[in-house]
Amino acid sequence: MSEADTALPALHDASLLRVDALLGGEWVSGPSRFAVHNPATGTHLADVTSGDADQARLMVEAAERALPSWRSRSARERGLLLSRWAQLLRQNADDLAQLMTAEQGKPLAEARGEVSYAASFLEWYAEEGKRVYGETIPSSDGNKRQWVWRQPVGVCAAITPWNFPLAMITRKVAPALAAGCTVMVKPAEQTPLTALACAELALRAGLPAGVLAVLPANADDSIAVGQVWCAHPGVRHLSFTGSTEVGRILMAQCAPTLKRLSMELGGHAPFIVFDDADLDSAVEGAVQAKYRNSGQTCISANRLLVQAGIHDAFVERLAERVAALHLGPGTQAGVQVGPVIDASALAKVKAHVDDALALGATARVGGQVRGDLGPTFFEPTLLVGVTPKMRCAVEETFGPVAPVLRFDTEAQALALANASEYGLAAYFYSRDIGRVIRLAEALEYGMVGVNTGLISSAELPFGGVKQSGFGREGGHHGLEEYLDTKLVCVGDVNA
Repeated sequence: MSEADTALPALHDASLLRVDALLGGEWVSGPSRFAVHNPATGTHLADVTSGDADQARLMVEAAERALPSWRSRSARERGLLLSRWAQLLRQNADDLAQLMTAEQGKPLAEARGEVSYAASFLEWYAEEGKRVYGETIPSSDGNKRQWVWRQPVGVCAAITPWNFPLAMITRKVAPALAAGCTVMVKPAEQTPLTALACAELALRAGLPAGVLAVLPANADDSIAVGQVWCAHPGVRHLSFTGSTEVGRILMAQCAPTLKRLSMELGGHAPFIVFDDADLDSAVEGAVQAKYRNSGQTCISANRLLVQAGIHDAFVERLAERVAALHLGPGTQAGVQVGPVIDASALAKVKAHVDDALALGATARVGGQVRGDLGPTFFEPTLLVGVTPKMRCAVEETFGPVAPVLRFDTEAQALALANASEYGLAAYFYSRDIGRVIRLAEALEYGMVGVNTGLISSAELPFGGVKQSGFGREGGHHGLEEYLDTKLVCVGDVNA
């Protein structure tokens, strides 16, 4: 392995590499530091400050001080700053992608795509913030006038994941800022460098001190930071993307202060292929929905349900595509699948595959750890002969493993798809318009992709039902999460 593969990437703008917290518009150190590593190589990238409970409280105080001025600005003024921030993300896309690939592992092409995706949320809400409308409601009493106003919630906190370390920040922060809220971000401990570079560009865009804060923290300090923000009465909204287990803990901690919550939690997406599907389109959609970001997306296709009449042809064609996927470090040219994030993730992927093979499934493609490539590589894998009793059929794998289950009837497919506590995303392929309507209505999921494996964009609401959480990010629905509704009733108008 060359030196270039093991070093922190050389950036066009070295000042984008930040390792301290952004508090009150200044870069400040915490009481300790933690190491950030490259998942593809295991090598050390940087030592980043680890914020603690005291800094978390200081951030709330700074956000409270900044709130009156920020919410009093016009939506147009706030939108101009968001647009400038988006422009800076695009202008620095290469550096941001290099940082992201170094600490998260995804191929550079995907990282560059994420920069564009992240910028799109800033651009969308820069415009959508101007459309926060109120209402005039006619009164039955001629001596009264009645209005409904929409006002910012207040100080907000966002806890973001490692799998999309840039886009998940802007998807939460952009609507909050557009609505007139101030925001504090706790990025995932695996990927703080991308978040801090994003914050540096926010400062360059002109965001006032205290309007945006970013507090990296190690695993233990992250718990302390979360506890402060959940308990603090000054924090009026908490947004979290992560596991359902952690989401439940945060909800309980927020209960005493009755915070507004947005929870994007676990998923277990079915990907259904019916006999009447376009085979080529279904195969391509499966590759997109399953192997993007090494299968580490909350809306990743976690189980492929294929109707008996098309099963063998689908498996054969998908196997060819999966076998051709290029596995390797994200910095190498042509790589399509990178490493999983860490040793714990690798162990879970391997355990799911081993369980399926022990219970009678077959690895049509892949199925092995690739230690020769680095510490956390697992081959893009296609499992056939999978049954509902196998772990990969009932748990979220979060890795590059596609288990295929055979079904006979539409009713059977629907029952298999809905037999999950999760309800984030589902996909199905069919050319029968009646079936398209029936299935889209009957699937117990917050998002349904029909004849496509890509369902997320800035103008669309993103979120789930059941144990996958509640609230929406994206579209005008995402802006509503950060707005309170106020009734104003004026009497004695004719006095």
